[in-house]
Amino acid sequence: MTIQIDKLSDPAVRTFLSALNANDRSAFKAALTPDATMADDGTDRDLADWTEREIFSSRGHIEVQSEKDDGRTVVATYRNDTWGEMRTAWRFAVRDGLISRFETGQA
Repeated sequence: MTIQIDKLSDPAVRTFLSALNANDRSAFKAALTPDATMADDGTDRDLADWTEREIFSSRGHIEVQSEKDDGRTVVATYRNDTWGEMRTAWRFAVRDGLISRFETGQA
C-alpha cells in the first residue's frame, strides 16, 4: 500500500519528497538547510553531485510504503532511469523545519 506524500506525518519530509517527485531542483534545495549532508548505503556523498545524478538527471521518483519515527523514517519504492526500481529506506534529520541530513539505501 502506498502512502500519498501529502499524508506523511513530517512536513519537512513531505516538502522534500514532493520536490523530488516534481523534479523541482529549486524546491528541493529550499527544503534543505544550507549545510545539509547525506549518505547513500552508509557512505557520505557530495549532496549536490548525488542528487543531480540520482534524482534530477535520472528522473527519480519515490512511492512511500511505510513511515515511522513521526514520519522521519520511510520505506519506499524508488526508481530512476539509471538503476530502475528498488526498495529503499530513507532517514531524515530535521532542523528548523528543513532537512539537515538524509540517509538512504536499499531496504
